[in-house]
Amino acid sequence: MGQVKLLRKIARFFKRDRDLNKVEIDVADYRILFVCMGNICRSPTAEGVFRTHVETHAPQLKLYIDSAGTHAYHVGEPPDRRARRAAERRGIDLDAIRSRRVDDADFERFDLILVMDSLNLETLRDRCPAELHDRIRLFLEFAEEVDYVDVPDPYYGGVTGFERVLDLVEIASNGLLAHVIANQRK
Repeated sequence: MGQVKLLRKIARFFKRDRDLNKVEIDVADYRILFVCMGNICRSPTAEGVFRTHVETHAPQLKLYIDSAGTHAYHVGEPPDRRARRAAERRGIDLDAIRSRRVDDADFERFDLILVMDSLNLETLRDRCPAELHDRIRLFLEFAEEVDYVDVPDPYYGGVTGFERVLDLVEIASNGLLAHVIANQRK
């Protein structure tokens, strides 16, 4: 990788709008991390959808919402253009999100780490201290009415794959919000 390209990638990483959250992580009542492999399709979509869902239905909640990938393929990059366009059509803005890799400190930092698929669930459980495994769950556990376990990866597919991801994420966000309201710290 050329020096200029590397410098641009580093600059994009630091450009990530860490102020997307209206509350700092250490004072949040609940902290949620969405995870997929590269943090450019499913997990930033889940972050944006859930953030919008909370702002619309429960703005009084003090939540810290973030996303990350199990791999560092796209660190500092914005979400996939197709994911951003699909989200925009539903009024969800993903433009300020920048990809990052899950950090070992995330296992203690977040109350819930919601993974998009079984493969990445196992990857995280392999890295996570055993006493914190209960924080790592599949996101679609909160979508009781769907027959999917995994949010399918739309990266190598067409536009309909990104729409399906949005459909599943929106359904799971309803169940997740109910869970957060019932389990937030008082």
